[in-house]
Formats: sequence, C-alpha cells, structure tokens
Amino acid sequence: MFDRIMTMFSTVAAEPHGSVWLVFVIGVVFGAIIQYTRVDKFEKIAGFAMLRDTVVPKMLFLAIGLASIGLYFLIEAGYAHYHIKPIMLGGLIVGGIIFGISMTIMGKCPGTGPISIAEGRIDVLVGAIGGILGGLVFTVWYEPLFKPMMGPDFGKAILTDYFQGHEALSVLVFGIVLVLIAIAIPLRQEFDEEDLKLLEE
Repeated sequence: MFDRIMTMFSTVAAEPHGSVWLVFVIGVVFGAIIQYTRVDKFEKIAGFAMLRDTVVPKMLFLAIGLASIGLYFLIEAGYAHYHIKPIMLGGLIVGGIIFGISMTIMGKCPGTGPISIAEGRIDVLVGAIGGILGGLVFTVWYEPLFKPMMGPDFGKAILTDYFQGHEALSVLVFGIVLVLIAIAIPLRQEFDEEDLKLLEE
C-alpha cells in the first residue's frame, strides 16, 4: 500500500509542469478569475444544479472554448503537451454520478473548493478531507474493487483524431462554437450570500 502511494506521488512530481513560479502565477490568475466571477459561492453551484443560475455554464463554455484553441496551438508550438486518459465507460458513468451528487451537495468542485477553504469555509474543508480519504481508498483498493467497475478500455482519443488533415480547423470550429454558446446562454443569477444578508437585515 505504502509503495503504491509513494509511486503515485513520484509520478506526479516527475510531470513536466514547467517552473514552480509559472504554476504559481497561473494559479493566482485562476483564483482571481474564480473570485471575480464568484463561482466559488455555494449559491452559484446550487443554482446551476437547479438550472436557476447560468453564470457557471456561461463561464465553463467560454473557458473550454478559448482554452481548446489556445492549448492546441501551444502544443503545436511545443510549449505544452496532452496527458490523455483512456475511455472507460463504467468508470466515467459511476464517477460522473458520484461527482455530480457530491458537487451539488457541497456546492463546490475541485477547482473552487480550495479557494473556499482559503476563505475560511470549514464545511468545504471537511469535504476536502473526505475527498482525500476517498482518494486513498480508491488508490489502495483499486485492483481488487474498483478496477472491475471501470469496464473495457476503449483507448485514448481526441477530437482531432477524427479530422485528419483538418486538425487546426476542427479545433477552431469547436472552440468558436463553445464561445458562441456561452454568449447565447441568457444570464440568470440567484441571490448570493451578500444579497441574502441584506434581505435579512
């Protein structure tokens, strides 16, 4: 068990993430965007789950669309690389259901959770500790318990694999379509914590 955990840490540490300062700067920018858009608030995530708040989907479509285009050309220029995971439907379905339920209950995701913890939210800290313990359980009992649930391995695939000879165009079209969807989604916002406090006063 200990060897498996240490191997996991060694694998992550050996990844070519770039300089520590670059990762730090990217993290600061990411955190600033999250706080500016206030999607680290429970009301935003819960409102999204109930289809009453569209800030989260608008931000997601916009971010994925722009990042898809930017990442593709960074990779083509040799400044970034893919780390593609294989398609295992069993694991994707079960994991997606668990992730969706957990995200709705907590009102957080792995990106916004640490930001909320930094703001002093104890409930999210408890959830993060639970996530760490869940990851430990998954790591230790992966082979006998979780691996059979993963289902068949359909291999690794990306969008450009289906558009040989037109890779750049397919990425541009995909990214632009997502950006247009983000713009087309009507803006709806639920009450946030500050608004609720004002109403209570």
